[in-house]
Formats: sequence, C-alpha cells, structure tokens
Amino acid sequence: MKKGYTLIEVLVAVGIFTIVIAAPTGFFVGSLKGQLKTLASQKLLDNTSYCLEYISRSLRMAKKELSTDPLTACLLQGGTALYGYNYQITRGGDGLKFKNYKDECQEFFLADGRLKEWKKRPSGETSEDYLTSEDLEIISFKIGPTESWGQDDTDQPRVTLFLKIKGGKGQMEELRPLIKIQTTISQRNLDVLY
Repeated sequence: MKKGYTLIEVLVAVGIFTIVIAAPTGFFVGSLKGQLKTLASQKLLDNTSYCLEYISRSLRMAKKELSTDPLTACLLQGGTALYGYNYQITRGGDGLKFKNYKDECQEFFLADGRLKEWKKRPSGETSEDYLTSEDLEIISFKIGPTESWGQDDTDQPRVTLFLKIKGGKGQMEELRPLIKIQTTISQRNLDVLY
C-alpha cells in the first residue's frame, strides 16, 4: 500500500494556508492605504501652511494706493485709479490685488485649480509663479468683505480668505484629503486719512 495525500487533504491544506496568509495581507494593504492618506494629508497641510503664511505676510505689509495716475496706479477700476484703497478683488472674485511694501503691484489668484502670484515691479517687469504644488487642487478661493478697504472709513483694512483644498491629485478619491480654511488678515499699517 502506497502512502500519500488524498485530493481532499491537499485542498483542505491549501484552503487553510490561504486563510492564514490572506488575513495579514489584508491588514498590510489597509495599513498601506492609511499611510498613503496620512502622507497626502501631511503634504496638504504643509503646502497650505506655507501658502497662507506667504499670502498673510504680503497682505499685512500692503500699502494704500496713493496714485491718481492710471498709468502708474496698481489698483484700477474702469481706467480710474482707486485712490486710497488697500486691496481690490479681481478675476471675477478669484483674485486679490494690492500694492506691496516694495511698491510692486501684487496679485494672488486662482488659475487651473492652483493658486498663483503675479507681480509687477516699478521697472515694469512682471512675473507669475504658482504658490501651490501640482499635487493639490484648490476647489475654492474666495475673498471676504470689502467694506474696510477704502479711504472713506477709519476701520483697519482686513481681508478674509476662504480656501477649500483637496490633496493627493491623481490618487484614488478615498485617499484624497480635503480641508477648508477661513482666516482673516489685518493690515499692519494703521488706516489713517490722507
């Protein structure tokens, strides 16, 4: 008589082996997905923090538009200089323009799902750069109330920014973190009448 395993014994052994291996494999795959989401969240927070700090510093240091000449003024509406204004909403509500502390005309705006910065130096030279990584998608960039921006009040100029940002572009949707941020930035210089 030959000794060996029957087909049923082999199938039972393979089934038990599969169950023993499948449990840790499922746990490992779940852990990898969790780690990917954590890394995407960290990248989102890092990039958003940098971007908001950069924008905040620029907005705090903004200067009042004191030119009445449309050729040299930074803030214009319908060809007329916005004398005495601190900020101007541009691009249909998706942009914010102001004169920075270096007398450069500066604008932050939403373009192609990313935040961009545009600058025009007193020499006339312009530059345009992205502020956010291409891994992030800016879903919404809104600028808050305008009532403190003009010369006709004594309120301290302030800007409220509303951002809705999604990270992990190109990843599975369930691994893409989403954050919503609202922050208000006050201008450093006192708003005095000129």
